[in-house]
Amino acid sequence: MPNSHSPTVPPCFWPSYLKSLPATQALCLTVALVLGLLGTPWWYAVLYSLLIGNLCALFINLGLRGISLARARHGKTVQNGGWPNTLTTGLVVVLSVLAGMLIGTRLGDLLMGHHTAWPSPGLHTWALVFAMSLLPSVVGTWLFRSRARLAAAQAEAEQALRHATEAKLRLLESQLEPHMLFNTLANLRALIGLDPPQAQLMLDKLIDYLRATLNASRSESHAVSLEFARLQDYLALMQIRMGQRLKVEFAMAPEAATLPMPPLLLQPLVENAIKHGLEPHRPGGLLRVTAQRAGQVLCLRVEDSGAGLSATPSPQAGTGFGLTQIRERLQTLHGAAAHLSLQPREGGGTVAQIDLPITPSP
Repeated sequence: MPNSHSPTVPPCFWPSYLKSLPATQALCLTVALVLGLLGTPWWYAVLYSLLIGNLCALFINLGLRGISLARARHGKTVQNGGWPNTLTTGLVVVLSVLAGMLIGTRLGDLLMGHHTAWPSPGLHTWALVFAMSLLPSVVGTWLFRSRARLAAAQAEAEQALRHATEAKLRLLESQLEPHMLFNTLANLRALIGLDPPQAQLMLDKLIDYLRATLNASRSESHAVSLEFARLQDYLALMQIRMGQRLKVEFAMAPEAATLPMPPLLLQPLVENAIKHGLEPHRPGGLLRVTAQRAGQVLCLRVEDSGAGLSATPSPQAGTGFGLTQIRERLQTLHGAAAHLSLQPREGGGTVAQIDLPITPSP
């Protein structure tokens, strides 16, 4: 995010200028109406007002954007949405009005076929024309400058919020990776004492799994199909340890396969299902992972037929890190639009479901 000492390139000139054209024409016609009421012929009043007013607006925009662009190219700070400071802006407006009056009057004379001599028709008339040109120019410039400052402040606030959100997500993900690695190594340690050859096989698979998983976790999102692929690798490791006690099923709807989701979002739920549901359950059981689309919501489920939510906590009961980490990631990414729910599974076990709003792929 740019700080107070970094240059800011001013916005493109033409979009801003074109947006101001309707207001410029309205101000010109208002001035023409006043001049007509003061006795100027209506055709003259409209022609000269439009010429002078549009030239004033053009010179003001060119002058202010030119100064801002020059400062930005020389590495100087440009704030307030790309507009110069108040003193510079005021000077540009006054000079632009004078130039617009002189050039606009000459163009009007050419179109009308006569010559307006200076200082004729009188200094008081020129002063009146100058005041009537300057007042709407100042008001219009102030309004557009205020809008630009407000837009710049809002953009900076949004950028600061975006950076804070990204930093929080990076922190949550940095906490997830060691937690996942610790749980996997703990499973490997338990297997070493029971079946060394199987432990060697598990270690080989673990190396490949961690390489793919840690690389995937560096991205902000990936497809549901990639999340399922990582879970399949992880559960293959767990099946080496648990053998026939662990049965695995995956069900991914075709319309959900390419939808984006945060990486490793389901990993803690799968770990919890094994550690707190299936491992304490002597017969083991089924772990099923599903993904489907319901309108504009991606529904992700991890269910197991293990011990269930009402089981008595064991001495190795978890700290709740996985669920807390998931909820914080969902809150940071989607606020109240995404949520995690836990409920008993019919027939025994637990069902964990994440509902995510569907967002375009980055």
